[in-house]
Amino acid sequence: MKTCSQVGAAVKEDTRKAKMELQDSIFCSEDDNSLYFTYSGKSNVLEVRDLNYQVDMASQIPWYQKLSELKMPWACGTDHSSRMMAIQNLTFKVRSGQMLALIESSACRKTTLFDVITCRDHGGKIASGQVIINGKPSNRQLVKKCIAHVRQDDRLLPNLTVKETLFFIAKLRLPKIFSETERKKRVEEVIAELRLRQCANTKVGNEYIRGVSGGERRRVSIGVQLLWNPGILIFDEPTSGLDSFTAHNLVITLSRLARGNRLVLLSVHQPRSDIFQLFDLILLMTSGATIYSGAARDMVQYFKEIGYPCPTYSNPADFYVDLTSVDRQTTETEVESQQRASSLAAIFLEKVKQFDDFLWQSRPEEDENMVSVSTDELNMNPHSTNQLPGWFQKFTVLLSRQVSNNVRDLSALLIRGCEALLMSLLIGFLYYGHGKTKLSIQDTSALLYMIGALIPFTVIFEGITKCYSERIVLYQDFEDGLYPVGPYFFAKVLAELPEQFVLCIIYGVPIYWLANLSPEPEHFFLNLLLLILGTGCARTMALWVSALLPTMQISAFFGNVLYTTFFLSGGFLISLQNLWTVPSWISNVSFVRWCFEGMMQVQFTGLTYTMTSGNFTYPVSGKLVLQAMDLDSQPLYAICLILAGISTGFLILYYLSLRFINQKSNQDW
Repeated sequence: MKTCSQVGAAVKEDTRKAKMELQDSIFCSEDDNSLYFTYSGKSNVLEVRDLNYQVDMASQIPWYQKLSELKMPWACGTDHSSRMMAIQNLTFKVRSGQMLALIESSACRKTTLFDVITCRDHGGKIASGQVIINGKPSNRQLVKKCIAHVRQDDRLLPNLTVKETLFFIAKLRLPKIFSETERKKRVEEVIAELRLRQCANTKVGNEYIRGVSGGERRRVSIGVQLLWNPGILIFDEPTSGLDSFTAHNLVITLSRLARGNRLVLLSVHQPRSDIFQLFDLILLMTSGATIYSGAARDMVQYFKEIGYPCPTYSNPADFYVDLTSVDRQTTETEVESQQRASSLAAIFLEKVKQFDDFLWQSRPEEDENMVSVSTDELNMNPHSTNQLPGWFQKFTVLLSRQVSNNVRDLSALLIRGCEALLMSLLIGFLYYGHGKTKLSIQDTSALLYMIGALIPFTVIFEGITKCYSERIVLYQDFEDGLYPVGPYFFAKVLAELPEQFVLCIIYGVPIYWLANLSPEPEHFFLNLLLLILGTGCARTMALWVSALLPTMQISAFFGNVLYTTFFLSGGFLISLQNLWTVPSWISNVSFVRWCFEGMMQVQFTGLTYTMTSGNFTYPVSGKLVLQAMDLDSQPLYAICLILAGISTGFLILYYLSLRFINQKSNQDW
């Protein structure tokens, strides 16, 4: 017979279980045990052995920031005091079906560890130890085959819907043996797995464009990587910036992904208690040293055994992160907390020496979360990279994605169109009042110079801003090997052409007829052609400058300097004959100069103007005007070819910049 105390204990246990079930039902509106698709490849094992990683902090500072501090870039890397050990004696082993959470008060070391695992260790070096994936040393090729890395910030095109975003990635990432129906099915499976059905047709959005919520946007970022069904998933601060309810639901999703025979690593900063309970394994670090590594359910027991019990009703994650953090308020507290952390690290190292995987556990048990999946039934072979879509298919997908993203940005398109129309009307009405009377030579030349110089100036800054808004997505796609430079280059250039033509028509048509320029259709279309070619040069220059320099501010400054130089040497402010050697050379590659010269030839060739000097009025042929201003150095067809050549030169520079310069955004520096 059971005693009263046993009955009471049983009742308490049943009550506790009922509360937990009620809590789970509150946070999970759907059945979390439903796995829409699992990783059906071979189980993965990730092992880190005796890893010591050193970072040169001076090398992490961008060169332009060093220049702003009046330091020479090459002189800043010689300071040996700037080197620090970011990771010290780190050893652990994780298998498929497990979710390991890395907890540390300092975010940089967590990101550093993930960068080392994914072979993106920029600015540092491995002093000793190694990372082993499935028994092989980690390298970039192996990482690309089996690891998906979801970064802390969401890198998505804001004007595409959730379903469109995933479908474009499916076209780029899934092997070409997948049919269109199978790709759509995979997208639907990912949407269902990540609970995104209710927002599938909503724009992704960002801080400026209204779209899905922050938690949904983070799930879309996960879906982008989940589409190709990798065996190892790494998440850098997935709950950062989310409210507690959304963060809890997101970690439930990651736990479900781990149960689908995947290996999941994530970093998190002091998770709340119900999130902490979802983790299989915990890696607690401070100053790069391991304080605890083992099962989450055994963490409290471990610290209790070494003399640091968790107070009742306290969150273990909060308590032990505070316990192991280095307090730098005063010298005394820093020394004391540093000694305590070093002591805890030494104690843990001593206790796990007898374990092969260096994971502490109070009782060895089989992992209940392991999902048994037949390795013979493969949904996708992650090693068949030679079967990925070809060059032309990637180009068509990227072109479609770029055009869709451009067209959806209606507010920006309307602003640019209204800006071009307003400039056209202002200048046109300025010259409108002269009626059918011909403009003077001076007024006509000034008008033509403004026509060819104003719209490129706005195009340059708009192009730079637009490129930098897409650069964060571009850098991630290049690092993930989603597509090479070539398809993106041609897709980007061709996708910009429709907007360029429309802006030139909006700007060039009203101003031409309001100013009562030469009414012959041939002259009108030639003038419009020269305007399109000149604007094309400005747009390609903006593309090159954006890919060449690291920040939007530096690119805007350099673009402004370059355009101002072309503007000043254009042949209107000062005659080309009076330019000294250096500006004369610059004028030869100035698209403003050639656009102006071409428009002048269109308007002045074959016409006669009258000039008055005192009481005398005499005719002056347009050809004589062109000779006097030195604007007849090349025939009109040659000028068009020169403008096309300048644009082609900028495109070549743009391609080389994409190919050889890392397209890092501000988040990646």
